[in-house]
Amino acid sequence: MEQAEIGLIGLGVMGANLALNIAEKGNRIAVFNRTTEKTDEFYAEAGALAERIIPCHTMEEFVAAIRPPRPVIIMIKAGEPVDQQIDALRDQLADNDIIIDAGNANFRDTIRRFEGLKDSGLTFIGMGVSGGEEGARHGPSIMVGGTPESYARVEKVLTSIAAKFDGEPCVAWLGNDGAGHFVKTIHNGIEYADMQMIAEIYGILRDGGHLGSKEIGAVFGEWNKGRLNSYLIEITEKVLNADDPLGDGPMVEMILDKAGQKGTGKWSVIEAQQMGVPATAIEAAVAARVLSSMKDQREKAEAAFGAKSSKVAVDDALKNDLELALFAAKIAAYAQGFAVMAEASSEFSWNLPMPTIAKIWRAGCIIRSQFLDEITSAFTADPDVSNLIMTPAFSQMVKESLPALRRVVALAVTNGLPVPALASALTYFDAYTQSRGTANLIQAQRDFFGAHGFERLDGKASSHGPWGDWKLS
Repeated sequence: MEQAEIGLIGLGVMGANLALNIAEKGNRIAVFNRTTEKTDEFYAEAGALAERIIPCHTMEEFVAAIRPPRPVIIMIKAGEPVDQQIDALRDQLADNDIIIDAGNANFRDTIRRFEGLKDSGLTFIGMGVSGGEEGARHGPSIMVGGTPESYARVEKVLTSIAAKFDGEPCVAWLGNDGAGHFVKTIHNGIEYADMQMIAEIYGILRDGGHLGSKEIGAVFGEWNKGRLNSYLIEITEKVLNADDPLGDGPMVEMILDKAGQKGTGKWSVIEAQQMGVPATAIEAAVAARVLSSMKDQREKAEAAFGAKSSKVAVDDALKNDLELALFAAKIAAYAQGFAVMAEASSEFSWNLPMPTIAKIWRAGCIIRSQFLDEITSAFTADPDVSNLIMTPAFSQMVKESLPALRRVVALAVTNGLPVPALASALTYFDAYTQSRGTANLIQAQRDFFGAHGFERLDGKASSHGPWGDWKLS
């Protein structure tokens, strides 16, 4: 029997769809699942694609079915199960074989696994895959971290299955060890911010403007024809227009307002903090999800403080402001995400290619949008720019849209409508573009109670303030 070009372990939703995508694009693939029934079921339902699939019931059979050097994709639950699977594969694989973790792994685990396999003869790839179930089946955005040699072995397969933008595959090798998983983590952080900002605009229209779901859906539908054209805006319109199949009214209004988070959003915030890069819009989005999960507490708090009541006139002027505000806030989220990646690139010696990252996010991934074309152009013109908003194109966009963001945040705050991500984006712009901030007072306070010292504006030697005996009072 002809050997497979690649193998895959884990036939859950994502793994099964990725395997079908690989087979559909003309690649022969071996598959294995811990429960043999799952493997047999998958093979039986593969239809015409079954002729390119080799179902395996034992690890020995699975390894023998793949052409050396063997690339093996692991699509299982992140964390300890991945380490256990790696340990099981170490006894079966040979020199130069490649273990590929395609789950949502913490990039620090990926670095550890990469180092752990370094002297074993095996190598490791941490591969970020974005696009959810649909992307896995029909074409995801793929972010690869590992050695250039290991990427060369799988490049043909990955190029064939990746999403395409104007015929260009949305896949790239981004650097060594954890680079791919780190970029996927930041992608998800930006995704958190984008979704939260959209939800806040929805909240203004629902709770302030008292519009129905389908009316709000129509607004998002119009925006999707312009500067906000993106996958998330597109699906927002569809979600808001969907009816509840089990009753009357919109489906979205029957959904409990509690959102979870799987870890990548939290990791993006933690890494930004550790590297000293402000990612305030992403932080606000993660905090908002955590707050949403506190449903019981929120209900008690509303009973104690009283339900809010506001009435906002939704006219064309407000709709235009909301569109521009969302656009400005989106710029802030992307600027923060790319700034975090730039710092990580330096810290971990990855040399992350910012224009390439923007390119491979243009199709297949959740945050795909026409906006990424403009980011690609901006970073191509100046790959080393300190911040996206400092590029000529985005600087002009911010100047044009920031007044609307300011008006929308003020309107929301005045009416008691929570907009944590939009407000964080606004204050980020205000703080970033203020040459003389207020940290001088903080430095004076720190020196007063802790003798930390401070730098002087006139360039004279660092010194302490004339606080004297005041410290004793």
